[in-house]
Amino acid sequence: MLTRVFKSGNSLAVRIPKELAIVEASQDVEIEKIGDTLVLRPIVKRKLTGLAEAFAAFPPGFMAEGREFHEQKERDWNSVGASAAVHQDSSDYKPAGDK
Repeated sequence: MLTRVFKSGNSLAVRIPKELAIVEASQDVEIEKIGDTLVLRPIVKRKLTGLAEAFAAFPPGFMAEGREFHEQKERDWNSVGASAAVHQDSSDYKPAGDK
């Protein structure tokens, strides 16, 4: 089945034939580029119905003693890349809107 890419505003768009529809009109989808292939996946919104029953299924003493303690290792902040570094000298800082 062939279709055509067209311009819609500043974006490219493609008409998906009804026979290939995987979602309803205006439903959110995730798009991923894998090589030269575009993959569309419908976004499935999960509901929280049944959550209270799931929590009620835990025995009364569940986690009564809390969580197990895990010691945190010291991090080497010197190895953080330049793009993630925090600027410490705030004397020349100006918010984005200020000139």
